[in-house]
Amino acid sequence: MSKIKKEELESLQESQKKFAAIKHDLGQLEVQKHGLLHLWASIQEEENKFKKELEEKYGKININLEDGSYEEIKEENKS
Repeated sequence: MSKIKKEELESLQESQKKFAAIKHDLGQLEVQKHGLLHLWASIQEEENKFKKELEEKYGKININLEDGSYEEIKEENKS
């Protein structure tokens, strides 16, 4: 049976180890991304719920997030 040189084999093995490490890291990133996307959706849902509560209390308003002041949103008559 013919074989490649030991150094060549070691070089290929090292490349394969690097590929495996990168694949592992990418998998970890995907898991982290998945978790962050779920967290994002959860926070967005909470915010939307809170906005509805504020709208019930104050009506339709635009809120300045710097100081908490707000202005009413005037609806245009679409006749």
